[in-house]
Amino acid sequence: MRMQFVDLGKQYREYKKEIDQAIQGVLDSTQFINGDEVSSLEAELADFAGVSYAIGCSSGTDALLVPLMAKGVKPGDEILVPAFTYFATASMVSHWGARPVFVDVDPITFNIDPAKIEEKITNKTRGIFAVSLYGQPADFDAINSIAKAHGLWVLEDAAQSFGARSGSKCSCNLSEIATTSFFPAKPLGCYGDGGAMFTNDPDLADLLRKYINHGQSKRYHHRYVGINGRLDTIQAAILRVKLRNFSQEIELRNEAAAYYTKHLQDIVETPVIIDGNVSSWAQYTIKVENRDKVREVLSTKEIPTSVHYPMPLYKQEAFSYLKDSGPYPVSDSLSTQVLSLPMHAFITRNEQDEVIASIREAIHG
Repeated sequence: MRMQFVDLGKQYREYKKEIDQAIQGVLDSTQFINGDEVSSLEAELADFAGVSYAIGCSSGTDALLVPLMAKGVKPGDEILVPAFTYFATASMVSHWGARPVFVDVDPITFNIDPAKIEEKITNKTRGIFAVSLYGQPADFDAINSIAKAHGLWVLEDAAQSFGARSGSKCSCNLSEIATTSFFPAKPLGCYGDGGAMFTNDPDLADLLRKYINHGQSKRYHHRYVGINGRLDTIQAAILRVKLRNFSQEIELRNEAAAYYTKHLQDIVETPVIIDGNVSSWAQYTIKVENRDKVREVLSTKEIPTSVHYPMPLYKQEAFSYLKDSGPYPVSDSLSTQVLSLPMHAFITRNEQDEVIASIREAIHG
């Protein structure tokens, strides 16, 4: 069978009996919206992350939009975002009518560079969206300190880092608000779209919950203009099964990452995990000068790869109205060099050896 970039089939077969039973339980209950599985999952997510409140929602993208509503962000307000990340982080800021302001990223971690944040703060800045890219938490000690000094709030976009750690704390418990995605290929993924928001603030949690349910304070009484952003019960049931096995999967991902690094670090730039951090390895992303050639060689051998991401956000056509021409030298450089390799908890050493050998062949001939 052809190698998979993320092998969801292997994972499903591993937990098939439990997942099938969980889905059937929801079908039998007919509680497809706001069923008991949703509240149970939220309690388990909060416990896993070490936070007081977790609120399931319809996608990782909606999870970014709703906090903007809850924090009272208005048109013209500015939110700082990394210049190198997935489109959704900045697009939800723009969609809500605020202005995304790009900040270049750190050349080692590829996360937003704290040293470049303050120069982008103005009297219109309201918050910071800091992405924990590829599975490694950003430097939230530094980011939170800067935010506090300037009266800003911080959101961790943990779409790729649920299950990661920074020191004694888990990702999603490193800032005032955090969000994650349960897109199927994420470290913890459902079988459709899904996401969650996290906070230790009870008032904020209450607002987030209202905003994903049409702004209702009680049934048919709408205090706010919200959205239909609820997490489906079937997806919650699937996630509960996967969450029970998630810690072991994170260990397996870290073992796979260590194997890649051991055998690739002499020929490409391998990921660097900062001391005290544990990555959830949403991607294993190398830097290589001749990326297109390497990718082509791997493709001829039916080894899947991906580029996360081929273009910094400020160059996206959708953001041309910002008239931001940079420069963002680190983001520009990364977009031409990064290459993500097959990574998941069930990847075999034989599969990894095939990837490693093919990269060596592509570079050394």
